[in-house]
Amino acid sequence: MVEFRATTIVAVRRSEDDICIAGDGQVTMGETAIMKAGAKKVQKIYKGGVLVGFAGSVADAFSLREKFEKKLEEHGGNLKRAAVALAQEWRSDKAMRNLEALMIVADKESMLLISGNGEVIEPDENFVAIGSGGNYAYSAANALYNHTDMPAEEICREALKIASSICVYTNDHITVEKL
Repeated sequence: MVEFRATTIVAVRRSEDDICIAGDGQVTMGETAIMKAGAKKVQKIYKGGVLVGFAGSVADAFSLREKFEKKLEEHGGNLKRAAVALAQEWRSDKAMRNLEALMIVADKESMLLISGNGEVIEPDENFVAIGSGGNYAYSAANALYNHTDMPAEEICREALKIASSICVYTNDHITVEKL
């Protein structure tokens, strides 16, 4: 079976009014073929008050985004409760257990990483990154966050540009969403 490698996502919070999630657009099939250069893997959901970015299988990620938005509705927009509810369902449901994706979600109060093995992680830092070039984007965001006064959007864009210059599974077709 051919493996698809898809995306790098980075999120940065400078303040409750300066929050950004950005993602590249590359979807790679196997080791040699770029299938799509401009996939959009970051979105605003729940009445425009929540940002979500996902890495992994695109179809799985869209399914998870829809389920997460339903959990937000069920929990009155409470990001942490919705994230825990999604992680519990993801881990316990036989069909969902096979979904291959990671998500970063953020609102004005919290930023969380959600995984299929039941993890809901609130990062220690005000930035986080996932996906094929996640380690590169995280390192770049760390340096930019701690050694510049750049706003969240600029940090996200620059971190992804740096990751795209190193990681063959990351490109510079950057999509940004801000709160």
